[in-house]
Amino acid sequence: MTTWRVNRLNQSPLQQETFPGTAGRARCFRVLGVRIDALQIPEVIEKLEEWIRERRRSHFVALANVNNVMEARKDPGFRKIQDSADLALPDGMPLVWMGRLHGHPLRRRVYGPDLLLDFCRQTEGKSYSHFFYGGAPGVGEKLAEEMKRRFPETKIAGAYSPPFRPLNRQEDTNVVEMINQAAPDVLWVGLGCPKQERWIYEHRNRLRVPVIAGIGQAFDIHSGRVTQAPRWMREHGLEWLFRFCSEPRRLWRRYLVYNAEFLFSLLFEIAGVRRFD
Repeated sequence: MTTWRVNRLNQSPLQQETFPGTAGRARCFRVLGVRIDALQIPEVIEKLEEWIRERRRSHFVALANVNNVMEARKDPGFRKIQDSADLALPDGMPLVWMGRLHGHPLRRRVYGPDLLLDFCRQTEGKSYSHFFYGGAPGVGEKLAEEMKRRFPETKIAGAYSPPFRPLNRQEDTNVVEMINQAAPDVLWVGLGCPKQERWIYEHRNRLRVPVIAGIGQAFDIHSGRVTQAPRWMREHGLEWLFRFCSEPRRLWRRYLVYNAEFLFSLLFEIAGVRRFD
C-alpha cells in the first residue's frame, strides 16, 4: 500500500491517480487516507448519464464531507464502504480546499441538494425515472411531489420512507423487490451518514438500478422539512454552524468533536507529523 505525506504534495503519486472509466479526466486525491474524486457537478451528471445509457450494473455515488472522513478514520469497515464507491465526491468545503491544495481546480463542492436539482433540471426531457428512498415518514413522498412540481416532465418511479428501526429480512426483501419493479434510472437515498452509505453498499448488488446516490439532507431541504443555510454560508464552509445552531443537542458531537478531530488530524498530516495510508 502506498503511503504519502501532504507536505510533499507536488511529488505525491496521488497527483497521478485517475478514476477508472473516465478516460483519465477524473482525478482523485486523499484526505486522511480517504479517497475523494475531484469532480464537479457537470462532470458528475455526465457520468451518471453514461451509466444510465450502459445499464451494466448498479453504481454507488457517495457524497463525502468531514463526517464521512472521520467515520472512515474510526471504522475500517466504513472506510472500505467509502472507498468502494464508484464516485466519492467532495460535498464538504474542507474537502474542496484540500482538493485545491492537491492541485485540482475545484470551484465548488458537490452539494447533495444542488446535485439533485441540477440533474433533474438538465435531464428533464430525457425520460429518466427517479425513486426516492429515505427520510422521515412522508418525506420521500413530499420530495417526489416537489421534484414533479419543479420539473413536470420528470418521471417519478416511486418513493418510500422506511421506518427508523432496522427492517427484518422479509421487509428488506420487499423493499428491494419494490424498487426493482419500479425500475428507476436513479435511486436517491436519504438516510443520513453513515446509514445511507452502508445501506447502498449492502444492497447495490441486489438492485437493478444504474445509479444509486446518497444525498442525505437533500430530502429534508427540498421537502421543506428543514431550512437551508444561506448560500454565502454554504459557499464558505459555514453550513455546519447554521445546522449546529438549528439543532445543537442532536449535532453537537458531530460538529464540535468531529470537526476538531478532523482539523487536528489534518494539521498533523500537512506538517508531516503523521501520515495516513
